[in-house]
Amino acid sequence: MNRKGKVYFNDILAGIIEETETGYRFLYEKEYLAIKGCQPISKTLPISNLPYTSNTMFPFFDGLIPEGWLLDVAVDNWKLKSSDRMGLLLSCCKDCIGAVSVIPINK
Repeated sequence: MNRKGKVYFNDILAGIIEETETGYRFLYEKEYLAIKGCQPISKTLPISNLPYTSNTMFPFFDGLIPEGWLLDVAVDNWKLKSSDRMGLLLSCCKDCIGAVSVIPINK
């Protein structure tokens, strides 16, 4: 299915997260890396021009997904499974509290 999302840091496009056949991939945008003093979106995803890969959702991104009753509302509203972490990230994290937001890339 290879779903993708644009990851913004303080309203600046910082990178792309995508679902792969083996898990997940995050890569900072070259334009973001060219910004003097650009900051990592997370201490666990330091600035790098190499992609990060993981078999499971990166803990930082998983932490953006709602929990508890708010997760229940999201699951019911978008007809998603609570185990569909990428679907929840793309559906629920457009307007997060904090500096990071994730906007789905529609094909």
